[in-house]
Amino acid sequence: MSALIIERVLGAAIAPYLEDLAALRIQVFREYPYLYQGTLAYEARYLQSYASSERSLVVIAREGSSVVGASTAMPAAEHDEDVAETFQSAGIDPDHVYYFGESVLRAEYRGRGIGHAFFDQREARARELGFKLAAFCAVERASDHPRKPHDYVPHDAFWSKRGYTKHPELRAEFAWRDLDEASESRKPMIFWTKQL
Repeated sequence: MSALIIERVLGAAIAPYLEDLAALRIQVFREYPYLYQGTLAYEARYLQSYASSERSLVVIAREGSSVVGASTAMPAAEHDEDVAETFQSAGIDPDHVYYFGESVLRAEYRGRGIGHAFFDQREARARELGFKLAAFCAVERASDHPRKPHDYVPHDAFWSKRGYTKHPELRAEFAWRDLDEASESRKPMIFWTKQL
């Protein structure tokens, strides 16, 4: 078994990893609470924005040549979803916000501290670039959602221990197709932030 390696990849250097990242996002986001019915075509477009940004970051977790996890970040003002608009509407300058896009990790690698490494690396990059606020968002599902596993534990406690505060007033809607949907629908996304 190869040693697990955590590495930072910046800007255009992300390009060789795009195919692996797309497949990993589709695999992990199929799980609750995202239930994402993704396509490689959409993933290629979405992830290209990270490769096109000089201030983006992807933290890669790999074992040998196999990518088992990844975590993304870029300036909120450069993100292609409704991220910047959410902050502007709340009176927060998106130019001051470093946005953490997602963390995805294959199930068998969870519980080994990789999630902390992902946050450590993204926060360090944000500080290097002079950002004052780190932020991410998470989908909000009904407590009685029919696909919610009986043993599901949200990540709220982990995020709180990392120093992030949940802001129900900071919300956006992102559209994707759930596993049991015929077409896309908009999902509420709640933001969490941390002063750096």
